[in-house]
Amino acid sequence: MTDSNLQQGPIRNVHAELGATFAPFGGWEMPVQYAGTVAEHTSVRTAAGLFDVSHLGKATVRGPGAARLVNTVLTNDLGRIRPGKAQYTLCCAPDGGVLDDLIVYYVSDDELFLVPNAANTAGVVGELRKAITEGADGITVTDQHRDYAVFAVQGPRSAEVLAALGLPTEMEFMAFADADWEGRPVRVCRSGYTGEQGYELLPRWDDAEPLFRALLAEVRARDGEPAGLGARDTLRTEMGYPLHGHELSPDITPVQARCGWAVGWKKPEFVGKAALEQEKAAGARRILLGLKALDRGVLRPGQTVLSGDEAVGETTSGTFSPTLKAGIALALLDRTAGLEPGAEVAVDVRGRRLRAEVVKPPFVTPRTS
Repeated sequence: MTDSNLQQGPIRNVHAELGATFAPFGGWEMPVQYAGTVAEHTSVRTAAGLFDVSHLGKATVRGPGAARLVNTVLTNDLGRIRPGKAQYTLCCAPDGGVLDDLIVYYVSDDELFLVPNAANTAGVVGELRKAITEGADGITVTDQHRDYAVFAVQGPRSAEVLAALGLPTEMEFMAFADADWEGRPVRVCRSGYTGEQGYELLPRWDDAEPLFRALLAEVRARDGEPAGLGARDTLRTEMGYPLHGHELSPDITPVQARCGWAVGWKKPEFVGKAALEQEKAAGARRILLGLKALDRGVLRPGQTVLSGDEAVGETTSGTFSPTLKAGIALALLDRTAGLEPGAEVAVDVRGRRLRAEVVKPPFVTPRTS
């Protein structure tokens, strides 16, 4: 039974056929797991996993100087990359809070393709359209949320999966290529959200099912499995990758979230620059670090972190790490507490103090490049 208030991706029927458990996420009905989160997580770390993340937004910015315009809005510097490359970046408010984090595909100086988070797509499109009305002519921003699907093939055998379908694999990290599969266009980017080598594929929405089935056959031929939202979360948490609404939000800045590397500090302008420069110079009042449980127990978001009897922060994400066989969390910790990696803290888990070690993410060594 489905919730009529939730949006559905292009291959909901395939997920049901595979026995998926569904749950709401960002206004969409998403497959959470198939065989089980731990098995799917392990499949990605050891072989290959296939995710359907078609809920992610898609938008195109076209027109003379489109890249130049977008560069005045988003934080990262598009001047660092070239056509055929993609870039992680942030859309900030004037006070430095993060409205969204997204990927920008640099097609040409006059065309950019954006992949924001599902629930934030309208907001990002709105910010870019606002910039156009303030002085850019001949540039259009088109919301293409339902024009393209998004699949992610992740894991050490991911290149074998794509190669078996004749899709490109030999590209730099965060580079993309426009390809053709059985007469259907598909954009392939070497990227992902798991820390493993992997690829994200963007077929047309109406072409999604045959490509997904073909990918799944090749993934399973290499001891892999389809993977749901549960495994996506455990994998990204092991890497310390932020999730908007948890480690990034209108109340959490890139400086606090240790995402300053995605800010073009030397750019003459972008929305939020003055506020972020001020925070960077003064030092953020809190900073994102990792916690690894020393006692048995699973950490969750929204739990108080204690140093002695003093509250020094709060967890933003928490889960059981199938790789480390321990509870892990990301947490915003007060800078005044002076906590460094190796320090021991406690986490209030429903009234029980669970001991944890402060660590600097990632918890697991990445193999993306």
